[in-house]
Amino acid sequence: MDSRYYPAKNVFIDSIEIDDYIALESSIVSYKQLQHSIEKPLKMILVFGRPGTGKSILLNYLYENFKYQKDIHYFATPTTNEKEFFHKIFKVITKKDLPSNTQVNFSTLVDYCRDIQGKREIIVLLDEAQMYSSEMMERIRLLADSRSIKFVIALHKTDKEEDIIAKEHFQSRIWEVIELKNGTIDDIQNYVHKKLLKKNLFEIANNIKSYHIGLIYKFTKGNYRETNKMLFTIFEIYEYYDLNDKNKIDINKFSKKIIEMSAIKLGFINV
Repeated sequence: MDSRYYPAKNVFIDSIEIDDYIALESSIVSYKQLQHSIEKPLKMILVFGRPGTGKSILLNYLYENFKYQKDIHYFATPTTNEKEFFHKIFKVITKKDLPSNTQVNFSTLVDYCRDIQGKREIIVLLDEAQMYSSEMMERIRLLADSRSIKFVIALHKTDKEEDIIAKEHFQSRIWEVIELKNGTIDDIQNYVHKKLLKKNLFEIANNIKSYHIGLIYKFTKGNYRETNKMLFTIFEIYEYYDLNDKNKIDINKFSKKIIEMSAIKLGFINV
């Protein structure tokens, strides 16, 4: 028999599915900025932020909302094999498959893009772009220069000097930068409550007070992925006691001790 906490635990499985998108004030602002950006005559748009700030779900949400209205394509998983990647790009641009043993002639592909300029506006959403090599990114830049294909590039923000964003030829071509950041305490409170309420888990949501959110925020720093991991672990612990030792939990209260147990398990607290 499943625990009463099983559905709550599953709410916080990290996902980029559109059904899991939570509209917060900050995410709405970022989405509208991205939506407006793809309407502008830009060649490259950068979605930039630390891991866990919501870049992937933002791109997926944009794709799902426009896939029947625009010539838009979402590359969710990086294809680090150059041949495989340009086979996918070739199919997007020409709407034709190449035999798997055929190499894409890149110069011909760029010429084809120039020929269709003004006839089609193709949008390609590239997630996890930090996985692509410098050589592949340079070729992506050349395709963007044709002005028939627009790239939205999601990239992890790091402190490394070799970040693609630091390279001069990309700085001169990325005309719009959308930076995603960790949430505020209010963002995290709304995020946690909205995710639970979306699944009709009203009592559990009501038990999580501002004090508990403040403690969770202390450990996760407002990072949505870390928040998901922490809430998943909290409800996993609740689930264990609910199935094995009910006397250790109070179903009408949210436990500071279980929050701390979760923080220990995830390495936020060293013991």
